[in-house]
Amino acid sequence: MRLSGKHIVLGVTGSIAAYKAAYLLRGLVKEGAEVQVVMTPSAKEFITSVTMSALSGKPVISEFFSTNDGSWNSHVDLGQWADLMLIAPATAATLGKMAHAVCDNMLITTYLSAKCPVMIAPAMDLDMFRHPANLRNIELLRADGNLIIEPGEGALASGLHGKGRMEEPDVIVEEVIKFFGQKKKLLNKHFLVTAGPTYEKIDPVRFIGNYSSGKMGYAIAHELVRAGAKVTLVSGPVEIKNTNPQIKVIAVESAHEMHEACIGLFPQTDGAVMCAAVADFTPVQVAGSKIKREKDDLMIQLKPTRDIASDLGQMKSDQQLLVGFALETDDELSNAFAKLTRKNLDLIVLNSLNDHGAGFGVDTNKITLIGKNNNPAFFELKSKAEVAADIVAAMVSEMERKGKLQE
Repeated sequence: MRLSGKHIVLGVTGSIAAYKAAYLLRGLVKEGAEVQVVMTPSAKEFITSVTMSALSGKPVISEFFSTNDGSWNSHVDLGQWADLMLIAPATAATLGKMAHAVCDNMLITTYLSAKCPVMIAPAMDLDMFRHPANLRNIELLRADGNLIIEPGEGALASGLHGKGRMEEPDVIVEEVIKFFGQKKKLLNKHFLVTAGPTYEKIDPVRFIGNYSSGKMGYAIAHELVRAGAKVTLVSGPVEIKNTNPQIKVIAVESAHEMHEACIGLFPQTDGAVMCAAVADFTPVQVAGSKIKREKDDLMIQLKPTRDIASDLGQMKSDQQLLVGFALETDDELSNAFAKLTRKNLDLIVLNSLNDHGAGFGVDTNKITLIGKNNNPAFFELKSKAEVAADIVAAMVSEMERKGKLQE
């Protein structure tokens, strides 16, 4: 039994696909997992608690209070007990509540208390699934480190045909088994990751910045943790909130602050991923008070910032791995390889602004990975979570090639 000894919280929500949860539960139990079912009140309109309790061998949890004597179900205890939380099916309403911490049922409070990885299998009609608001919620959940099991395409309860069907139970069981079977190849390794923009002050209310959202850097941090690593994330000003206790976030604002943090941290790490969009220039002088508009032109003198990746490249030992990013518009491959060589990087991730969907602020990316052998590996447009997995896999391969990881 491939899941023997594993504790799984199975969350079931109010979808017509809830009947599949019974087959999913049976598959998990057959593989040896101990499963605690948590159902939303609306889920019980589609499948009974009696069925799920009989299959799991445990009373189903649905309400905060189980009896009239004041006893209650502890979402905190559940979150600490579980090795994995699996929500299948997950409706659009539940996805939205999870993404925005709307704690109006036992399932959501358990999710927010979970210390374990979380898998989510969405299920809904195709128009609901592809609605921009729903897709944004899914990407927010990805950015928080959740694993999304993409729905399949086929006949839907509405009579339409398209993407939105919950993945089949046997496939989900195999995904769970695959997850637990993954070797944590970066266990006991410590990586530094930078993310987001920097803000270079002009005066107390204005700054020079860029459109970086930080999504790529945060996705890489989560993927490194999934591979077993400890991560320190030096983050510029972003709207992303880190919810992973295994990621230590150091918030900075300027290129100087990010440089100082990285220089201090890098010697204690096994490597770094320089994903932040750091300003190349910063004002020579910062006004102490707001600059008034007294004439129709304003001259701001700029000076170059310290090159963080280059400075780390000079510090790098033979046992460390250094990954950089290059955002190019012309002669992309040659410029990226030149940057890799000049800054003493081991790998460089090339983005081209000529590729639709690969710029700042979006949830997707299209990359080319280049190593010192200058043999580029080209990837298709993917979600940033999937791109992060490709980057971390390349890091693991490079470390194995150089003998920096034990077999």
